[in-house]
Amino acid sequence: MKDKQGSQRQRQFVSFGSVFEKKVGYSRAVCDGRWVFVAGTTGFNYDTMEISDDVTEQCRQTLENIGMALREAGGDFADVVRTTYIFPNPDDFELCWPVLHEYFGQIRPASTMFSARLADPRMKVEIEVTALRARAPSE
Repeated sequence: MKDKQGSQRQRQFVSFGSVFEKKVGYSRAVCDGRWVFVAGTTGFNYDTMEISDDVTEQCRQTLENIGMALREAGGDFADVVRTTYIFPNPDDFELCWPVLHEYFGQIRPASTMFSARLADPRMKVEIEVTALRARAPSE
């Protein structure tokens, strides 16, 4: 793929093989240069396809899933510059603060939280992140 200046762009796709990825047509993450965009991710354990009923456990599993995507993309949590949190029940957000602080307390990305219904009623939290890697893989 070429950009407007005619330079070759390297776009990398990260997939976990989720049913939603296949049905909807998206990637868990897309990398372009130094940028990594991780799609909205939930607390399913991808090995067992189970999800906890506890919102804090879902939050932790969600972040573990995001961590896998970041590592696959050549980055990590230290690269995260933006987070978006989606909670069907806005009261659950505060319950997740300690878990979120474990992952983001030192890096303090710009963040937004809003409340919306999610695709599966078992899902209690969805998180998406944007990361800026220290360098692009080709550098």
